[in-house]
Amino acid sequence: MKVIMKANTSHRTKKNHSLPSLIWKTCFLVAFILAGTNYSFAQTSDSSPSEIDKVSTEEARVTGLKYISVHVLELEKTLKLYREILGFKMADAEVLHGPGLEGMLVMKLKADDLTIGLSLTAPEFIDTIGPIGNTNHNHFMLKVNDIVPIGDKLKKEGYELENENYARDKYTFFVGPNGEIIGLSAWD
Repeated sequence: MKVIMKANTSHRTKKNHSLPSLIWKTCFLVAFILAGTNYSFAQTSDSSPSEIDKVSTEEARVTGLKYISVHVLELEKTLKLYREILGFKMADAEVLHGPGLEGMLVMKLKADDLTIGLSLTAPEFIDTIGPIGNTNHNHFMLKVNDIVPIGDKLKKEGYELENENYARDKYTFFVGPNGEIIGLSAWD
């Protein structure tokens, strides 16, 4: 009985040693085949590396956040939050003029590379800014590398663009599916 046990044990040991070996050999074979396939693809590709890089960098896309705009309802509390608590620094302030913007104070606050625009409408012009939802209110502006294809795609998908001259002006706004106001800017 003891002899049979030894035979079974040695058989199990041999089986355990051959299974990892078989797995290792299979992995090595698969890696070798994949490496060979990639090598032959790279050798037979019609596109040069510079053409591939050019296509990927020319694709119209978002490249970053330009700024966030917050319509101010309570100036004192807003400044306390953004400047005293969150640590933003005042970078610029100006009073805007023009249709829908008359008398609006825009304060640009910065924290490192992020800019937040706080807009405050003068009480005598509150009725000129339009309903909540227009771009004089809360929105964020995304930087894009090429606004034309993105604007064209948005229009094709049924989004209404606030600025139809986005190709010339390099900016526009639209309302996202959740009611969020999104700006796109190709300004440098």
